[in-house]
Amino acid sequence: MHKTSAWPLALVYAALIIFASLFPFMGWRDQGISPEVFLRAPLPPPYWTGFDVVTNGVGYAPLGFLLALALLRTGRGLLAVPLALAAGTLLSLLLEFLQIYLPQRVPSNLDLVLNMAGALLGALSAALLEHWGAIDRWSRFRNRWFAPDARGALVLLALWPWALLFPAAEPFGLGQVLERLEGALVELLAGTPFLDWLPVRETPLQPLSPVAELLCVALGLLVPCLLAYGMVRHIGRRVVLVLIIAVAGVGATALSAALSYGPAHAWAWLGLPARVGIWVGLVLAALLVALPQRASAVLLLLVLAIQLGLLNDAPTSAYFAQTLLTWEQGRFIRFYGLGQWLGWLWPYATLVYVLLRASRRSHAS
Repeated sequence: MHKTSAWPLALVYAALIIFASLFPFMGWRDQGISPEVFLRAPLPPPYWTGFDVVTNGVGYAPLGFLLALALLRTGRGLLAVPLALAAGTLLSLLLEFLQIYLPQRVPSNLDLVLNMAGALLGALSAALLEHWGAIDRWSRFRNRWFAPDARGALVLLALWPWALLFPAAEPFGLGQVLERLEGALVELLAGTPFLDWLPVRETPLQPLSPVAELLCVALGLLVPCLLAYGMVRHIGRRVVLVLIIAVAGVGATALSAALSYGPAHAWAWLGLPARVGIWVGLVLAALLVALPQRASAVLLLLVLAIQLGLLNDAPTSAYFAQTLLTWEQGRFIRFYGLGQWLGWLWPYATLVYVLLRASRRSHAS
C-alpha cells in the first residue's frame, strides 16, 4: 500500500491560498473595526465583480477535493465531505478575519460563502469519483506504475510545471538564487559589523555562453525525467512519462511567456540554444531510460549540482524585474509572486527529497 499524495498537495495548495489572500503582507494595523463586522454585512456586498465570484468559488474547489480525497484514502469515508468542508470554511473564515488588519484587503461575507461553496463542490467531486470507482482505478494504476514510496516524487513532478510559470533567466533554469541571496544579505546586514563578513566577489558574474545555456536547458529537462526514473522501473512507462514531462515543460514555459509579455511572445524564449537543449535533454533521457532506480537517484544529484552551479554563476537580467509585473493575468496565475519562490526552491526540495529517500532505503537495508 502506498501513501496518498493528496495530503502534501492539499498543504501546498492551502499555503497558496494563504499567500494569495494575505498578499502583500504589509501595513498590518488595527483599524478600529470589529473582526466579525463583515459577517453582518448585507448580501451581496456593494463592490463585487464576476471575476471575484469565479475566483473565490473555483479557488477553494481543489482544496476541498484534495482534503476529501486524502480523507477517503485514509479510511474516513463518511466524514470526508463534512471534514473537508469544515476545514475549507475555517481557513476562509480565518483569512477573512485577518484581512480586517490589512488596509489593502477587504473581507467579504460573499467571499466566505463562495469559498465554502467551492470547498463543498470539490469535496463532493472527490466523493462522487470514489463512488464511481475512479479513485480505486487510479490507486490500481499507481500501484502498477509507481513505487510504493513515490509520493514525494509525484508531488514534486506535479509542482514542476507550476514552478516554470514564473519566467526564469534560462528555460527550465530553476533555482537561480545566488545573486538575489547576496543582495538580500547585503541589504539585511547593512549598517552592521557583520557586513564585512560577507565574501567579496572579485569578478562580476558573467552571462552564460550559448553552449552553457544549451547545457542548462538540457539538464533542466533531464532532472524531472531522472526523478520519474527513480519511481518507475518499466522502460515503456518511463518513455511515456518523459514525453509527458517534455510537453508539460514546454507548454508551461510558453504559457509563462505569454502571460508575462503577451500572447505574441509565447515562443520568444525558444531560441536556437533552447531548441537544441530540449532535444539534447530528450536524447539523454532516452539513453538513460534503462538506468536502475538507485543509479537514477545518484545521477539526479549530480545533474542538479551541475545545473545549479552553472545557473548561479551567471547573473539574472534586470529586464525581468521591469516586465514581470506588467501582465495582470500573469500576476494572478502565479499567486502574486509565490510562483517565484516555487521556482527558486523546487531544485533544492528535490535534492533534499532524493537524499532523504536514499537515507531511508539505506537504513531499511
